[in-house]
Amino acid sequence: MAVTHVAPAVRQERAAVDSQIAEAVCALLLRGDRIAAGERFAEIVERHQRRATRIAYYYLRDPAEVDEAVQDAFLKAFVNIRSFRERLYFELWFTRILVNGCLDRVKSRARRNRWIVSAGENDAGREWRDDLDRRAALEPSPEATLLQAERRAELMAAVDRLPDRQRAVVVLSQFEGHATRDVAAMLDLTEATVRVHLFRAIRSLRRILGTEHWFQEKQADEAGHA
Repeated sequence: MAVTHVAPAVRQERAAVDSQIAEAVCALLLRGDRIAAGERFAEIVERHQRRATRIAYYYLRDPAEVDEAVQDAFLKAFVNIRSFRERLYFELWFTRILVNGCLDRVKSRARRNRWIVSAGENDAGREWRDDLDRRAALEPSPEATLLQAERRAELMAAVDRLPDRQRAVVVLSQFEGHATRDVAAMLDLTEATVRVHLFRAIRSLRRILGTEHWFQEKQADEAGHA
């Protein structure tokens, strides 16, 4: 399966807008106007909430917990907005916050339950997932094919069995279509480490699924850029 990456020009344009908003938020906070700062930051929330929700669901699978994780990530980003630096796209900086928060929740859940059971979903979860499917069908994206695939449940269950960092790399590179360098920035890893995690994750997924899979194509693509 080929993953469609966002064109560099489009990403740069988005990053420029994010940076302008972030600068405005910082300026308002420096003046002590938290209400106005919050209103401007709401623009960033609107720009990134849909993608953030999608990423969080890959990890948590529970609508209520997904909402909490996304809200926590945006709150943390707002509180720490002054630490944002333009050398790292806001999208990458925020995704690092979001993924780390999701991983913390997964670890906490594992400590409570001893192991994660992801196969079952309640009615709310199924309804929420169906809504994701409908939106994905209306807006083609790298993950749309995955969400609609016949083996979606099997694939996601296999991804759940990966170690945390391997899962993060698979979600961001395979499902979200980010380049290796961007995944490295999001996870605060070297590009070489990202490639190692991806290689091991693909090997594990192919073993779990017991068949040749689209991961092989992506693996070859990644190797070609190593």
